[in-house]
Amino acid sequence: MIPRTVIGMAVLILALAVGAASSGVAFYAYYEFKRDTTEERVATFLDGFDERFETATAIIEAEKTNGLAEIRKELEPLRRIRAEGETLDALVEKLRPSLFFVSTLDEAGQPSVGSAFAVASDAEQTLAVASYTTVRAATRSPGPAVTVRHGEDEVKAQLWTWQEDKDLALLVVAKGSIPALALAPEDAVVGTGERVFAVSGLGAAGGAISQGFVADMSAAGIQHDAGVGPSFQGGPLVNSEGAVLGVASRAYAPLGFASDGVLFAPLARSACEKVLKCPSGDVAGPGPRR
Repeated sequence: MIPRTVIGMAVLILALAVGAASSGVAFYAYYEFKRDTTEERVATFLDGFDERFETATAIIEAEKTNGLAEIRKELEPLRRIRAEGETLDALVEKLRPSLFFVSTLDEAGQPSVGSAFAVASDAEQTLAVASYTTVRAATRSPGPAVTVRHGEDEVKAQLWTWQEDKDLALLVVAKGSIPALALAPEDAVVGTGERVFAVSGLGAAGGAISQGFVADMSAAGIQHDAGVGPSFQGGPLVNSEGAVLGVASRAYAPLGFASDGVLFAPLARSACEKVLKCPSGDVAGPGPRR
């Protein structure tokens, strides 16, 4: 409806103006309300933000640490399965200065080889534990000469004594200042499934290494499946830290029969029974000569 008079038109325009003004006031009031509400929310959010940020960061770091711990826990069985190359190289490097490669002849005049490791040394000579099987022919007189190689040096060794039933022998090597390997204490416990390493004195890096797992441990020795080739017999059987647990052997059979694939190693401290004199549990010198 459109008014037909000037007054009517004026009244209509006034009404429209009042309506527009009212709408503008309403919109502005709504804008003010929303702005104030937003500013309050921003102020509330910023209040204590630094503290909440630090708390959140601490929680994230804690979760990260826990997550890494869980991952390591899950990976531990895998790490126990096989040692990495760096671990093996490190063990060879650690033990190499104390290792010898032993060579002689058997009763038929054929080459007989093995390894030995230093248990005591002074400036002139070294005592080294070896395998009786390697030097068996030298236990008879006259017997073949026994030589050992240490690095680039090849020197003569004298068979001092032996213990046939434990496949152990003691050599006196005419070379001194050789670092001795530590024997594991008498009360050392080796758990089933633990890794062990047989170490030879023959290798491009001055030694070689094979690894396996403990199947059983008793007073008779350590039953394990680490590879023991001819050049390994008489070498140390060590744990991951390089402590000598036993002596690698291909012939030691405390149960009276040979086992295929799973071997027995006499405990390192077995050498203290006859081969070495070990007062107070320490390696002190050679036992009685035969």
